[in-house]
Amino acid sequence: MGSSALERVRAEALNLSESERAELAHNLVASLGGPADSDVEKAWDAEILHRLSEIDSGTANLIDREEFRRRMRARMGRA
Repeated sequence: MGSSALERVRAEALNLSESERAELAHNLVASLGGPADSDVEKAWDAEILHRLSEIDSGTANLIDREEFRRRMRARMGRA
């Protein structure tokens, strides 16, 4: 794709709603990984259900957004 086509697509994408951009970003990133592995998808589904169960039962150790940011910045060396 030539740079002018890329710029046109980028400009159009930035005019989408936040949820539409998120969906587009997800689709674009997913397209880079090759064919989907159904075992991985099943494993993620099981993990998500497990984590939701922990949240519902009150056994999950939840953190707020600021704590999450602090931990991620520390991991990335941007403390």
